Amino acid sequence: MNILILGSGGREHALAWAVKQNPKCDRLIVAPGNAGIGLLAELAAIDPCSTSAVLACVEENAIDFVIIGPEAPLAAGVGDALRAAGVPCFGPSAAAAQLEASKAFTKEVCDACGAPTAAWARFAELDPALDYVRTQGAPIVVKADGLAAGKGVIVAMTLEEAEAGLREIFGGAFGDAGAEVVIEEFMAGEEASFFVLSDGVNVLPVGTAQDHKRVGEGDTGPNTGGMGAYSPAPVLSAELQEQVLDQIIRPTVAEMAKRGTPFQGVLYAGLMIENGNARLVEYNVRFGDPECQVLMMRLGAQALDLMQACAEGRLDEVQATWAEDHAMTVVMAAKGYPGAYEKGSVINGLDALPETSSQMVFHAGTASKDGQIIATGGRVLNVTARGVTLQEAQSRAYEMVAQIDWPEGFFRRDIGWRAL
Repeated sequence: MNILILGSGGREHALAWAVKQNPKCDRLIVAPGNAGIGLLAELAAIDPCSTSAVLACVEENAIDFVIIGPEAPLAAGVGDALRAAGVPCFGPSAAAAQLEASKAFTKEVCDACGAPTAAWARFAELDPALDYVRTQGAPIVVKADGLAAGKGVIVAMTLEEAEAGLREIFGGAFGDAGAEVVIEEFMAGEEASFFVLSDGVNVLPVGTAQDHKRVGEGDTGPNTGGMGAYSPAPVLSAELQEQVLDQIIRPTVAEMAKRGTPFQGVLYAGLMIENGNARLVEYNVRFGDPECQVLMMRLGAQALDLMQACAEGRLDEVQATWAEDHAMTVVMAAKGYPGAYEKGSVINGLDALPETSSQMVFHAGTASKDGQIIATGGRVLNVTARGVTLQEAQSRAYEMVAQIDWPEGFFRRDIGWRAL
């Protein structure tokens, strides 16, 4: 098969790495990709959100299957265009991608199907929103309604933080994504991520993970796109997974089908777990980043078979098989992230690192220039390792981090601390 993956981050590098291991994959193209992806696949310099560019690439390269990595092409309807052209594709329609593209939409779906989530309200203007948070008090959660690239969420522990967050969102900090805000009750507990494939009817769990959202050690400082992750998440026991499937995932999939917008792709449920019960924090409609890296490290080549079965409506015929092991990824980011950071610094030491089924550096924000790897993003590398225990996976990952020579980068030294 000729396969096209859309995207350019660490998630897409991990997807490419897993897909490439499958004997079904004859040719792999990633658009637009990055320096690390370019070492294992062909790169196509196209905009993954441009329907016409993607369709032209598919035709020119006789592509048999397309995997859409990030949320933006999904929200732009690239999946719809591919399916209309008869091209098998992994990823939901634009209508179904509203589960991520609009937080208010997700809340409405949860209300309709009775899925447990935080109490909420929606506002299109600053003053009524300010009145609401003053009435509710803190802690409280303020979210830009639309796609804000993993940002746009303020977990406000004080009223001042909530008010500042509202002014920031309505002041245009997140562009169109902040035209409306959703304000939610603060949920205490432990966060975890549950990944489930859906073909519109059937659902298939494909793993659990725990992300570290805050920039600083001990989960301090501002939220980021994720500073590291590990899989599996011990807090998501088998019993709890069943509860989530019964109370949240299956009702959501049924409600989406009822609305005439069946969900096909990966449903990533961000959960808050307290006293043995889970509530939905939010849905994403693509693999998380950096959670995808630890999931792909553990799934390997079978990931392609599962995604294909999902796209072809036969998830009831397949099963995910897991090694009894653990994986961890440590994000190396540019100093200053998630605020302003410099681009263009050189990263050395990557050539000497192992590339095996249990150790891999996935590139997130890199480019190749004059034979060197340079940093082009905020989150730049995902240093990933497997181990029989989480402790072993952690040791291996940090041993690799220590060999990377990049003074302009930083990383958290405590990834996995909750579980360990």
